[in-house]
Amino acid sequence: MEFPIKTIATAEAETAKLAIQFAKIIKPGDVISLVGDLGTGKTFFVKNVASEFECIDVNSPTFAIVNVYSGTLKVNHFDFYRIKKIEELYDLGFEDYIMDRDSITFIEWSDMYHDILPTSRYEVRIKFLSESKREFNIIKFGK
Repeated sequence: MEFPIKTIATAEAETAKLAIQFAKIIKPGDVISLVGDLGTGKTFFVKNVASEFECIDVNSPTFAIVNVYSGTLKVNHFDFYRIKKIEELYDLGFEDYIMDRDSITFIEWSDMYHDILPTSRYEVRIKFLSESKREFNIIKFGK
């Protein structure tokens, strides 16, 4: 995969295929921010990437703020949607998660607290085009 990537998925199967391809290039220590409106498929994308690392029961961490999945690789899955103050992230030990070189960290709604994100990361932007069509823009920052 060469970055940036811009593609349109016209079905969930195409989104899953993109996620599986993306899983093949990311590695422990990587941080992936996800940006998109409600219902665009951020969690679906994460679920399909995580499945490549044999992580099961992947679901939205909206109420928990962070879920940690174990498989062949540890996956941290944040959701900033309900965070009211950046201090809540520091209280959760956010910096420890993103500095963990043995895990991959996904952050949904990352644009809400852009200043806390590492400069070296992937950003997955998902745009709703229709009920079954999404536009994906994947950008690599740093490294």
